Amino acid sequence: MDKFVIEGGRALRGSVSTAGSKNAVLPVLAASLLTDEPLVIPNAPRVADVTSMLKVLESLGSRVVQNQDGSVEVCSSHVPREAAGWEFVRKMRGSVSVLGPLLARTHRACVAMPGGCVIGVRPVDLHIKGMRALGATVNLDEGEMRAEATKGLKGAEMYLGGAQGSTVLGTGNVMMAATLAKGTTVIHGAACEPEVVDLGACLNKMGARITGLGSPRIEIEGVARLHGATHAVIPDRIEAGTFVIAGAITGSAVRVEGCRPDHLMILLERLTEAGVAHEVGADFIATLPYDTRARRPKPTDVTTLAYPGFPTDLQAQWMALMTMASGMSLITETIYPDRYMHVAELLRMGANIRRQATMAIVNGPAQLSGAQVMASDLRASAALVLAGLKADGITEVSRVYHIDRGYEHLDEKLSELGAQIERVKG
Repeated sequence: MDKFVIEGGRALRGSVSTAGSKNAVLPVLAASLLTDEPLVIPNAPRVADVTSMLKVLESLGSRVVQNQDGSVEVCSSHVPREAAGWEFVRKMRGSVSVLGPLLARTHRACVAMPGGCVIGVRPVDLHIKGMRALGATVNLDEGEMRAEATKGLKGAEMYLGGAQGSTVLGTGNVMMAATLAKGTTVIHGAACEPEVVDLGACLNKMGARITGLGSPRIEIEGVARLHGATHAVIPDRIEAGTFVIAGAITGSAVRVEGCRPDHLMILLERLTEAGVAHEVGADFIATLPYDTRARRPKPTDVTTLAYPGFPTDLQAQWMALMTMASGMSLITETIYPDRYMHVAELLRMGANIRRQATMAIVNGPAQLSGAQVMASDLRASAALVLAGLKADGITEVSRVYHIDRGYEHLDEKLSELGAQIERVKG
């Protein structure tokens, strides 16, 4: 397995472009199953999860073209296959997004329970609840979701919130299924994340009739058919946030271009609270250089919440930054309470972190030292890379295939900013 070897202590400088959103593109790719006309995504990120999703679609009979520049064209079969097996969906949770489109288009679907990062229990109960509300029968059997709607789906009014709030993938899945249902569907408790809004924008380009995007109440008026479209997905707010934190943790001048600052308002607010100087434009965020030895970030109190709250996908990276802060920082994880696999690895590097139930107490400043650490999931991996950029000496981050799932050439982009980071083939 590949690993990153990082020599810490180097300042970064320069600009980096934001790739298309990984979390937005996966359900958009699944939406291609709703029509037999081509769906073109000109800015699909070149990450492993996209490749995995394209393999899922190919297994369902779709024709796929993936170009070197990242652009993707997908054209579903006139009669898509209805089963997406474990061998195809085991690598990522986003593959569950094919359930709604298949059920809407073919009235049958058999989708294996999805895999992905080990960051705690992530049930699919709300996906199933939504499909049943639309009139489908759904059963779990031998690790598969088997759904059927022999007379087609029917619009319905439903509440889609759960014990931990709204569901992003579940909202998208039900929204896609409802586009071809008879009648009107109203989703209460819908996720408000930009990725859901982006999926809805793509579906509307394909001929869907969806209103209320970005609010907890989404209304979908079913149509007889959808057509092809060209849709550029939104910039990846998590990648952008990761590079912003890279600039902050190293005290560097890093300009993250082609992003949506309005999607990262809570991160910008926390940076201000931490005393990290930065500039914001219409499509960029730039950290300003400072001497990390003479001036430390201020401690903060961060709680992960559904959008527009602090993203759970930036929690680990923020924790790496808070190891540098002068004082005690609190981080509370409300989305995935077990998403603290990176804590043990940061401790190996010299961090002072104590976990207490869903809270992590970070005491700083810590003098991080290079160490051999192991990536456990996508965002934890990014946090370890950021810590390695700041640490004294050499840090080796193993199992970086996690990073490749969601970051487009992270090592190359950091190298272009001046980091000393090398990918070593395993």
